[in-house]
Amino acid sequence: MPSDRPRVLYVTDLAYPARGRRYGDEDVFLTSRLRTHFDLALCHPKDAAALLGSFDAVVVRNSGPVMEYREEYEAFRARATATGTPVYNPLTGSGDMAGKQYLLDLTAAGHPVIPTVDRAEDLHRLPPAERYVVKPRLGADSIGLRVVPPEEVPALVDGTVLVQPHIDFAYEVSFYFVDDAFQYALYAPDPDRRWQLTPYEPSRTDLEFARRFIDWNTLRHGIQRVDACRAPDGGLLLVELEDLNPYLSLDALDEARREAFVSAMTASLRRFLGAG
Repeated sequence: MPSDRPRVLYVTDLAYPARGRRYGDEDVFLTSRLRTHFDLALCHPKDAAALLGSFDAVVVRNSGPVMEYREEYEAFRARATATGTPVYNPLTGSGDMAGKQYLLDLTAAGHPVIPTVDRAEDLHRLPPAERYVVKPRLGADSIGLRVVPPEEVPALVDGTVLVQPHIDFAYEVSFYFVDDAFQYALYAPDPDRRWQLTPYEPSRTDLEFARRFIDWNTLRHGIQRVDACRAPDGGLLLVELEDLNPYLSLDALDEARREAFVSAMTASLRRFLGAG
């Protein structure tokens, strides 16, 4: 007998070798909970375009860096747009979903972000530093990232990379949101161990910092992660606004917070699909 529950295609790369993270474990856990509310099937991101026509919606989760399957991803976006299939997160994000241009835009607008330029003639706009970070405009997961001395930077600026001063930060902290609602924060006390995370209790100022980027992105539905670093002056600077497939580090939460996140995501997805 046909089900009247929404049919959801859940996109994940269970076997992606993520450094310090277990994509498969997180998505097995999440789908075990979501199956209570949706008819759900998993697929690899390279198969999503071919399969989405049989589902009411697509949920993109731990699908890995798009740069490793760019052609298939563009085909997926085109097919979803042409068929009107809802995609969660919606494909209108202005953060990492659209590349790294937002770092340039936020820098130009004076937001608290690590200063970023992409042209040799703009290098003078960056604060002096002993080292600089050079990374691909379409990069992810630190792929292609280089830390170089100042004299090497001009030769590397070819239109395909971004340049930032290397910040000697105290720690990195991530803020996790469902729709526009804050869920939890985690931080890495040791800067050299980015994915060894522990719960973080943000101050009101911390939350105001994170929320300004959620408000800027204007995604009404979906999961976003605001990554920041604690700069030497004590303030926070944006490192990344992940709005495509942010890893959630649910294994770093206690059971109560983990289940609260699942409830928030489920409710968000049901609202998104008009299912209550």
